[in-house]
Amino acid sequence: MFNSASLSSKPLFVLEMANNHMGDVKHGLKIIREFHQVTKKFNFNFAFKFQYRDLKTFIHPAYKNRMDLKYVKRFSETRLSPEKFLLLKREAQRLGFLTICTPFDEKSVDLVVKHNYAVIKVGSCSFTDWPLLEKIAKTNKPVILSTGGASLEDIDKVVSFFQHRQKTFALMHCVGEYPTKEGSLQLNQITLLKNRYQNVTIGFSTHEEPDNFLPVQLALAKGAQIFERHVGLKDEKHEMNAYSSTPEQIENWLKAAQRAIRVGGAVGKKALHSQKELADIRQFQRGVFAKESIKKGELISLKKIYLAFPNQPGQLVANDLSKYKTYHAKKAIKKNGAVIGIKAIDMRADVYTIVKALDRFINKSGLALPERGDLEISHHYGIAKFNKYGVCMITSQNKGYCKKHLLMFPGQIHPTQYHRFKEETFRFLYGRFELTLDGVKKTYRPGEVVIIKSGVKHAFTAPKGGIIEEISRQGSPLDSYYLDPKIITNKNRKTLVAFWRNVV
Repeated sequence: MFNSASLSSKPLFVLEMANNHMGDVKHGLKIIREFHQVTKKFNFNFAFKFQYRDLKTFIHPAYKNRMDLKYVKRFSETRLSPEKFLLLKREAQRLGFLTICTPFDEKSVDLVVKHNYAVIKVGSCSFTDWPLLEKIAKTNKPVILSTGGASLEDIDKVVSFFQHRQKTFALMHCVGEYPTKEGSLQLNQITLLKNRYQNVTIGFSTHEEPDNFLPVQLALAKGAQIFERHVGLKDEKHEMNAYSSTPEQIENWLKAAQRAIRVGGAVGKKALHSQKELADIRQFQRGVFAKESIKKGELISLKKIYLAFPNQPGQLVANDLSKYKTYHAKKAIKKNGAVIGIKAIDMRADVYTIVKALDRFINKSGLALPERGDLEISHHYGIAKFNKYGVCMITSQNKGYCKKHLLMFPGQIHPTQYHRFKEETFRFLYGRFELTLDGVKKTYRPGEVVIIKSGVKHAFTAPKGGIIEEISRQGSPLDSYYLDPKIITNKNRKTLVAFWRNVV
């Protein structure tokens, strides 16, 4: 119900009737029906929300007849029987609304459960009403909680309370001023709540003036996914308060939200680029031209090209050039001619295939390795032979020492090497390794440790894949010596990339 993925594309808009039914069930039904005429125009999730108070126990006996007290008077005059509330609830349900109810006392929680509302709402005034929260937590209903007036410490406590009870819940940023002036809305609190409680859906319970539509747009941009507004109808018998919205105002509010979603675009993933955007950008890129004539089939080297504006359709451009890419001419190109019609070999695709496979391998291992690191891919005999000869290394270091995680895919071999100065400690974390030290082969399993002293020739492989933690003093790239001279002469045997887990 509070699934972030579904709410990102179709947020939940809650229409709060509160006491705006005015104790008149016909007026309440009219509110539900007229707002349904508005909401059916929009592809959002919608809910109608009610409030339950057991006035026999909610109001102190000595104050039951104190009509000079504003809210005693309002609650008393707008009282509805459980049967009439059930009529309103069923009508909202019939029209496709999710039904939500705020109970302000324990008896009302029982009635909410009896009437089978889909969600229980906790108002700001009840946010730390622990007897009420204990009662609500024992139900099987998901919960939405408004945080108006709550300190960060209070929010921490309530979040911990519901998480430890495995309750499904959402938090609403809320300012409990009725109405709330624009300068008091504190919408940056949405960002605070999202960052602090990362697995909790965050919403915005709003009380600003009904004709102010900017806050809902800003709240959407900040990642709020549930929105709540008070609604009502004005007629000859009933007035409207300053923070409740008419159907026309709600329609404009929803249009503003719709516009914000359209402008915001993709959520949680990189947006796709339009063909127009790509074409508009490409027109300003420098084209690749032949500095001298290039024969058919010839490698297009940097020595034989120059870059200039403008480019031509289909021409190689500066942005296509990379140390990971090579190009051969498919036809002869004259001096100063545009480099068009080429055969491309892209090693970068091979690199990122390795990176993606590495991410899957780390997840499979279950080890807590860095979410972001500097990744070194060693392909001793070229990247085409990486699956047979190679290793991946994620490095962490300070001034005194270096720690690396060596990751090997099944069957990979690290060829024999040695260091003249560096001494290494291998701690085997995952998988079975076959380590050869000065010609003697031995098998190592997770938890075992071996020290490789300087000058010791070592090679290793992981038949089913594995991970080693290597600890040493900081070494020098010049202190790695391989027995096979082909590796030493391969100047491009390492590829360095920034590595983000679960992103690439």
